[in-house]
Amino acid sequence: MEFVRVTAGEFVMGWGAGVPAERPPHSVWLDDFLIALRPVTNADFLPYLAATGAAAPPFWNTPGFADTAQPVVGLSWDEATAFAAWMGARLPTEAEWEKAARGGVADARFPWGDDRPRTPGRALPRVGATPANALGLTDLSGVCHEWCADWFDETYYARSPRRDPRGPEQGDRRVSRGGAWRHADPWSAVAHRSSLPPHLRYSDYGVRLARGARAIPSDNGGAGALRLPASTAWRERNARCSEKASSRD
Repeated sequence: MEFVRVTAGEFVMGWGAGVPAERPPHSVWLDDFLIALRPVTNADFLPYLAATGAAAPPFWNTPGFADTAQPVVGLSWDEATAFAAWMGARLPTEAEWEKAARGGVADARFPWGDDRPRTPGRALPRVGATPANALGLTDLSGVCHEWCADWFDETYYARSPRRDPRGPEQGDRRVSRGGAWRHADPWSAVAHRSSLPPHLRYSDYGVRLARGARAIPSDNGGAGALRLPASTAWRERNARCSEKASSRD
């Protein structure tokens, strides 16, 4: 799994013409961080199941959701968080997700620009089927909702701190971003906010991983994005778990 470095700095979060939860647009400063180029796939998730004995998601063997290159869906927020921790990663904050999705382009309607793609069939696509943004991230719209770390509050933008916002301290719904193949209009705008009670498992809910970047040096002077593979330790563990999973077949 590859990650891209999103460099520290300010961006404008929200959309002035959006629904109330997307307003007001406000400046946010984020420290640098890493975010995965694509959502977690079934192939990524398989070694975790083999290693931990965790229950498979509800759509794991369902036709239309079982392709190894499709995003893993049907995860609750706690399950997504547990997988992220096992990977040595975490869920992105809502602000991190939007900054990464914008890719340094301030006013575009969608992560890749203003043009709406042709509406696909009503099915979960394989990863990489949607246009990439300026940082190389794909599947940010038209694929699945992606869990974020924050609790959801539709009025949060009015009081959000300017630096590294983490959402309200409590709530009954967790933020999700992007989405979603099963909507009549699957093309979610880059500023669109969604949410779900954290215990629910829906067929259009997946996860994209993030990491802190302070311990990982950049080789490009801090300018732009740096593609980083998964850690060596994770690759070794992934290989061992894949062998274990294969031996059970």
